[in-house]
Amino acid sequence: MGKNVRVQEAAQYLGLSKSTLDKLRCFGGGPRYFKLGRPVVYDVADLDSWMAERARTITWGDNDNGQARAAA
Repeated sequence: MGKNVRVQEAAQYLGLSKSTLDKLRCFGGGPRYFKLGRPVVYDVADLDSWMAERARTITWGDNDNGQARAAA
């Protein structure tokens, strides 16, 4: 296991707000996390993996839900 960080530090690492990370955790779609009693903890390796899964090479063609844009 790598370095573990709490929510605020994980949000800063990802370039997201704490609120966004909280919502991703509640509604799904966010990085894997651990609940250790009350604190929520993220492994930095999981944050890196989550970001890598969202890597893109172009900004057009597919929107965020994976559907191709209609031809103009």
